[in-house]
Amino acid sequence: MAAASALALGLAACGSESGSGSNNAQGGGGDNYVLANGSEPQNPLIPGNTNETGGGRIVENIFSGLVYYDGEGNAHNELAESIDLEGDKTYRVTLKDDIKWSDGSPVTAEDFVKAWNYTVENALLSAYFFEPILGYEEGKAEMEGLEVVDDKTFTIELNQPEADFVSRLGYSAYYPMHPSAYDDIDAYGENPISNGPYKLAEWNHNQDATIVPNEEYTGDRAAQNDGVNFVFYAQQDAAYADLLAGNLDVLDAVPDSAFSTFQDELGERAVNQPAAVFQSFTIPEDLEHFSGEEGELRRAALSRAINREEITDTIFQGTRTPATDFTSPVIPGHSDSLDGSEVLTYDPEEAKRLWAEADAISPFAGQFTISYNADGGHQAWVDAVANSIRNTLGIDAVGNAYPDFKSLRDDVTNRTISGAFRTGWQADYPSLGNFLGPLYGTGAGSNDGDYSNPEFDKLLDEAANSADIEAATPIYNQAQEILLADLPAVPLWYSNVTGGSSENVDNVTFSWKSQPVYHEITKQ
Repeated sequence: MAAASALALGLAACGSESGSGSNNAQGGGGDNYVLANGSEPQNPLIPGNTNETGGGRIVENIFSGLVYYDGEGNAHNELAESIDLEGDKTYRVTLKDDIKWSDGSPVTAEDFVKAWNYTVENALLSAYFFEPILGYEEGKAEMEGLEVVDDKTFTIELNQPEADFVSRLGYSAYYPMHPSAYDDIDAYGENPISNGPYKLAEWNHNQDATIVPNEEYTGDRAAQNDGVNFVFYAQQDAAYADLLAGNLDVLDAVPDSAFSTFQDELGERAVNQPAAVFQSFTIPEDLEHFSGEEGELRRAALSRAINREEITDTIFQGTRTPATDFTSPVIPGHSDSLDGSEVLTYDPEEAKRLWAEADAISPFAGQFTISYNADGGHQAWVDAVANSIRNTLGIDAVGNAYPDFKSLRDDVTNRTISGAFRTGWQADYPSLGNFLGPLYGTGAGSNDGDYSNPEFDKLLDEAANSADIEAATPIYNQAQEILLADLPAVPLWYSNVTGGSSENVDNVTFSWKSQPVYHEITKQ
């Protein structure tokens, strides 16, 4: 959830064996749930330890933060009455009066501060997002930049001014947790007391999860339905078939097998619109033959060997756009003319020359694999990319399928994966920096390839220290030019959100980050 987003908001895939969810959860207003696709969360539902969209789409609906993002990506106060800048790097946060947890107890300033400190102390996946706060250090029990003033007030002191800090606060890493969470964090993650528009009613692992309206929620995202049942599909084709049959209400990932037909089949209920989603594959920094001068040559050769135009035309049929950078065209400040972006252009002769130059340093032998999760509809493009590399470079390039997203992410997180692996980012908040820092900053939570470049890190700091987003943009793009030279990940394309809805639901819109705005959906 950069993915954000990103999601990284690495990107989740869809995944269950049928479209019939468990509709016996308690707490709905009639149990007439909106049926939506989802995937098994990688971890228990702890905001600071959720960085993929399977868990993210649940966490973002059962929890609320200081701010929230509307469908266009604009930030609005949610639990915060005000967030005032005092000086140049200290914020005073005042909470609204009548905000409660789903058990009826009040949400307090301590609930935010303790959750943020817990994320850092325990080095959870989203700990990196707190790096700007004074005193940040993974494993440290308390950051001195956080101070509780009273039940409704706390302050946040940063190490330096941050141009987009307030806009970040809608991301799930910054959500609070109920005081009971710390008694047994794993048990809490299985059935959290929440403070968002919904609460978790039931989670049947590897099958589905149901969220129902939280009667204690008083914010702007009030649920307009009885709840949402997220069904975990094993294959996207099964989800799409259920959508056509009326057994699924909302789908945000059309399988590639239906790209040529879904808009005709769904008519006005089809969606094909740009979203803040970037897709790539990552080559670990410690992979043999892919470090130092040899690695730089091989990474560039692989990128030059991929015919992105042909793949997006034939496999994705107009639902993807070849990448020109590491962010997304829907993000303010995006550029399609960065220095070094020619490395993303198909050039088989240059690819062969670069590979031969690398072989002169150390001959390559064996397979080049790209791992992916089989439940996400990725096989066709992975095979196409591997074929393009194999046909251009004459090496044994193949896809390596994992059965599901969680299995893939577990090996990536534990650094037990061998070879390259598919990656992507669904933005957490609308900023170029959100696509760069979390994925490629040294030690960042979603830096799955363990990339580190001091000059890149320095530019990230400079951009964050800018007066505003406009001033930060050229610095972020300068940082991207370093990435284009190093290629810690090989950019492939940007995704449109391709999805649709059934005739059983109305008021279905898809947000800037490609997911349905679940709380607005109404069911007949």
